[in-house]
Amino acid sequence: MAFQQDYILRMIEMMGDLIAAILGLIKKGEYEVASRSIEHAFNSFLNEDASFFNRIPKEKLTDSLLKEHNYTNGHLEILSELFFAQGELLDAQGKSSESRLFYEKSLILLDYAIRESKTFSFDKEKKISVLKDKIQSTGGNSGTE
Repeated sequence: MAFQQDYILRMIEMMGDLIAAILGLIKKGEYEVASRSIEHAFNSFLNEDASFFNRIPKEKLTDSLLKEHNYTNGHLEILSELFFAQGELLDAQGKSSESRLFYEKSLILLDYAIRESKTFSFDKEKKISVLKDKIQSTGGNSGTE
C-alpha cells in the first residue's frame, strides 16, 4: 500500500511539471502542441483518452470514477489538473463556455480530493480559488454543487 501511495505522489509531482510546461505552450500560442501534450498525458497517467473522461457528466464524475473505475484520490487530483489544462487551452482559444465545463469538472474533483484527504494544503486551496475565479470569469457559477 505504501508503494502505491508513493507512486501516486510521484505521478502527481510529475503531473505538476507537465501542466506547467503545457501552460507555457498555451501562453506561447502553441495550441496544437499543447492539445497533443494533454491527450498524451491522459493516456500516460490515466490509461484512457481524454474523450473517455469528457463524456462523464460533471454530476456523476466522482461516483463514476471511484465506484465504477476504482480510481483513487490521487487519480482524481491528476484528472483535475488535466481538466484545468484543457480549460486553459479552450479559454486561450476564445472558447469560454467550453472551457467553463472543464474548470467546473476540475473544481469538483479537487474539492472532493481535498475533503477526503482531510489535510490542509495552501496550494490546493489557492487552486480552488483560481478555479472559482475562472468559472466566474467564463460566465458560470463557482459553487461546487
